[in-house]
Amino acid sequence: MDLNPLQYKWISLVILIIILLIIRFITNGLIKKIGRKSGINEARIHLICRYVTATLIIIALAVSAFIFGANLKDLGLIFSSIFAVIGIGLFAIWSILSNITSGIIMFFSFPYKVGDKIMIHDKDDPIEAIIEDIRAFQLHLRMDNGNLITYPNNLILQKAVTLIKKDAIEDFPYEDDDLI
Repeated sequence: MDLNPLQYKWISLVILIIILLIIRFITNGLIKKIGRKSGINEARIHLICRYVTATLIIIALAVSAFIFGANLKDLGLIFSSIFAVIGIGLFAIWSILSNITSGIIMFFSFPYKVGDKIMIHDKDDPIEAIIEDIRAFQLHLRMDNGNLITYPNNLILQKAVTLIKKDAIEDFPYEDDDLI
């Protein structure tokens, strides 16, 4: 069977997609295994899996452009233009990227879990609260008086934090209905 060059490109694209799907399956499996072993919230596990999937899609688009004959100079010009526009746009909101990056770092190495009571040592305003949720951008901290504090992920990695009590959420005096 004799294949023309376009058929080779399509076969290469199918092989690329299969390889990236296998990589995605293995990577997401490892992330879920690490997350569950560490007792991390399912929502955070799924968030990190979405980041991996988005990265693999970008890689697939770049490699498929090469497969179909895009020139390195052309792709370089397109990607540099796109990244310049994105970079300028995100310069004003760099803290969002910082918080997302911190959220990913916290997924793999944050020693505290949802339900732990912690103290954040801030010289101006120390905070003692229970970790209610860990999100992509911030922590939700519940103080003893029932107030909810959202604390940015990038700041939690910059401050000294002390664990006061593991699984303190069970001892929390307020119910969700009491706060409404």
